[in-house]
Amino acid sequence: MNHLKLRAIALLCCLWLAPASLFAQPADDNARAVAGAMAALDDFMRTFNAKDMPAWAATLNYPHVRFASGTVTVWQSAEEFARQPTFANLAAIGWDHSHWLSREAVLVSAGKVHINTVFQRFNHRNEPIGTYESLYIVTQDDQGKWGTQARSSLAP
Repeated sequence: MNHLKLRAIALLCCLWLAPASLFAQPADDNARAVAGAMAALDDFMRTFNAKDMPAWAATLNYPHVRFASGTVTVWQSAEEFARQPTFANLAAIGWDHSHWLSREAVLVSAGKVHINTVFQRFNHRNEPIGTYESLYIVTQDDQGKWGTQARSSLAP
């Protein structure tokens, strides 16, 4: 047997005998990323429904981008984000709270997760007033915090 064949056989044996943990690492990183991103979206919805603007702003990573209603809006900081009249605008259409109907991670890396979502808005009688599809891009910042960095929504 020539040296090339022997090296190939040796490499295959090493790979066959290698611990599974060597190959599981990217899957583990992705699972951790999805868990971090989903927890960030849980916080996003919890603080949104509490109508707590500073806490809601803290669930985002900045700069934060939103694509909705034919516009693109960029906020550079939580302070800038918190100055918008979101809850007054939503109350004017009868909104009281929202819930996720579905969330599916569709693109995952160790520090960024794209999540297709469907959410529903409700009035104070818990009656649905709208159902919307959206894409959330949730990232892990330099301090390790997971937060929504960008949203593209079909909601007004």
